[in-house]
Amino acid sequence: MDLEEDRRRVGPLKDRSPPKLVHKVLFSMPAGTPPRKVLAAVKDFTREEFALKHRYAMVLHTDEPHPHVHMVVKALSEQGVRLNTRKATLRHWRKEFARHLRANGVEANATERAVRGNRLPAKLDGIYRARQRGESEHIRTRIQTVARELLTGDRQIEQGKIRLLETRKDVERGWFAVGDILAAEGRTELAHQVWRFAAEMPPPKTERELIAEDLRSRVRDARTRDGRNQLPRSR
Repeated sequence: MDLEEDRRRVGPLKDRSPPKLVHKVLFSMPAGTPPRKVLAAVKDFTREEFALKHRYAMVLHTDEPHPHVHMVVKALSEQGVRLNTRKATLRHWRKEFARHLRANGVEANATERAVRGNRLPAKLDGIYRARQRGESEHIRTRIQTVARELLTGDRQIEQGKIRLLETRKDVERGWFAVGDILAAEGRTELAHQVWRFAAEMPPPKTERELIAEDLRSRVRDARTRDGRNQLPRSR
């Protein structure tokens, strides 16, 4: 993929990380989805998004219950234009991937995490997987920071929490509005399912709150194990 040639062309940058040479993208579907259809959808997606522009390579993995495709895309196009992935870019890719899945006979929708009530931030989800593979320095630093805050009681107020709560209110209003529409159409059972889903969504939490929750749980488990080990044994 001529990556070394790109690196030499860019040259070293003082006080800055070297520019990204490739983007790693993961396309995944739930267990039971036909792997070949997932691969076909990814191929269709990449032809439309990157053909004659960015070089790419992909591989289908079926070693886990959910079929998934790993893909690397060359950051610099054949025309010398750099591919920058922003949140809007990723949303567009998700929608296009879902569209190509539907075209290949797989029911799919690119529903936002917040709308699904997913409490795990996208960044933390990816970092967690990297941590499982032993690759994430970021998560170790974050854990150490949160651990210090818990020990000292000096918790920092997160600006992101306000946005998270505002987003959740918007999502809840949207779901309850959908339930009202379904009820007005006489689809009472489905309306109740929608209302129940909206009411039972887990509370939104920031990355720091989730890390703190995990640390507290580990401390409780450790104390429980220590207590069991110290119990007197009968003879």
